[in-house]
Amino acid sequence: MPVTKLRDVCHARSGDKGATVNIGLICYEPEDYEWIREHVTADLVLKHLGPGVKGPAVRYELPKIGALNFVVHEALDGGVTCALMIDGHGKGFSTILLELEIRGEAPPSRNLPARGSS
Repeated sequence: MPVTKLRDVCHARSGDKGATVNIGLICYEPEDYEWIREHVTADLVLKHLGPGVKGPAVRYELPKIGALNFVVHEALDGGVTCALMIDGHGKGFSTILLELEIRGEAPPSRNLPARGSS
């Protein structure tokens, strides 16, 4: 069964406001949007981020730009200025999410010949 890390098909940006983290997941290739929409759920993101993130997480779909946005509540132990965690900022959450492994069908861009090849 194929395994795809999100970093192989997406890039991401994240930040925080208080105890809430905002993570944007953007496909490199437009044809992969439906694949990430199907496979990357709010529940899966919460599970991947671990027990320190209480949630809930809300997913917003942005099909015209091939992206998903996750707003994850109660993720920073009260916020950057209150948390006892080391480097408790939301900016690192994008890297954590890109390490998520999806098992099963590969995304469409992984099944296409490389661009520019004959």
